[in-house]
Amino acid sequence: MIDGIINRINTIPEFHIFGRVHAINGLMIEAVGLQGAVAIGTKCQIVSTSGHKTLAEVVGIRGDTAILMPFADLQGVSANCRVEVEESHNFIYPSQAWLGRVVNALGQSVDDKGPIESGTVPYPLKATPPSAHRRKMVEGKVDLGVRSVNTFATCCKGQRMGIFAGSGVGKSVLISMLTKYSDAEIKVIGLVGERGRELQEFLHNYLGEEGLKQAVVIAATSDESALMRRQAAYLTLTVAEYFRDQGKDVLCLIDSVTRFAMAQREIGLSAGEPPATRGYTPSVFAEMPKLLERAGPGTKGQGSITGLFTVLVEGDDHNEPVSDTVRGILDGHIVMERKIAERGRFPAVNVLKSISRTMPGCNTDEQNALVKKAKRILSIYEDMAEMIRLGAYRKGSDPEVDEAIKYYPKLEEFLGQLPQESATLEQCYAQLKEILGAK
Repeated sequence: MIDGIINRINTIPEFHIFGRVHAINGLMIEAVGLQGAVAIGTKCQIVSTSGHKTLAEVVGIRGDTAILMPFADLQGVSANCRVEVEESHNFIYPSQAWLGRVVNALGQSVDDKGPIESGTVPYPLKATPPSAHRRKMVEGKVDLGVRSVNTFATCCKGQRMGIFAGSGVGKSVLISMLTKYSDAEIKVIGLVGERGRELQEFLHNYLGEEGLKQAVVIAATSDESALMRRQAAYLTLTVAEYFRDQGKDVLCLIDSVTRFAMAQREIGLSAGEPPATRGYTPSVFAEMPKLLERAGPGTKGQGSITGLFTVLVEGDDHNEPVSDTVRGILDGHIVMERKIAERGRFPAVNVLKSISRTMPGCNTDEQNALVKKAKRILSIYEDMAEMIRLGAYRKGSDPEVDEAIKYYPKLEEFLGQLPQESATLEQCYAQLKEILGAK
């Protein structure tokens, strides 16, 4: 505790650099008098006419003018207001005391449990991923507790997976199940741009008091500024990196990358970037790999960060720009479909379209054979589904279709799972083996 306070005191500058507000244009503030003292990403405090301070970040520089974007409302800010340069806001000081806490994008407590004890080592919000040639291999399975994912998209420690779903398909419930039932040592959850009412629901109904003890939740709701939403994603990875450096295997979950991209688009457009694909600015596609690559296996002596990143598919188009970009960066994808949810099977995971790039290598030959057989049965049934429903298929015409008709109901039941139900990796493969009658 004392070390943390001393560390914070040491970051207080000996003098303050300040400038003045020159103009305000929408959410952007033009400040003068800061030339040579600020760079992109520098944090500043804008002092309003009433003395209230609003945190802002430099997002652009035009000649001798710094372009700032605020983290909160600009109420009371006018021309000639003082702009003070901050020195220590690009770092956070995480510690073990963060476990069991809920914080905002600035690392401040929002759970009414008092201030959070700071650590002694500064961690940058925008860290560089470990060098590719120094990273360990991805190995060892992670039990996520959900049958459809454990069996058909098995995840390994240090792997990065995307969860692709449209709105209202059950993505949030699947996320809560993965968080609650995963066997990861530490869980770091970033709720980026989510509905405000869902935070308490997530904490109490899904995660629970026991689940929260080994978790850190970073929340930035949809009504908060674009900078807060973007920084919540950066902070989530920073906290995960802290626990990874302690030798822990961390499950890092961000819901959602799409809202991070939307926040970056809002910032980029306000700063004067040209819109590109579907209005997304070039910086969106530059920032996404920098964020997502921070997850993965650590170097020698470190733990790992297993990343689960949700993508809110716009208009159920799985080839829209954000989905397409994220899919190319990650090590696999879990696809959720509306038509599966509409027929009442939850989680609505389409196992035929979902893939884990590390899965064949981490499974035994027997497990791979089981999964291959189950997928073949599901694929054959889906191809013939319309004919079967219309009664146009005559039993005995094709042995493979007959087999698919026999096993399909049992496989559908296997893939469905209640939110309060969990299943271990061993149970998943044992149940699948029993359904398929494998020897």
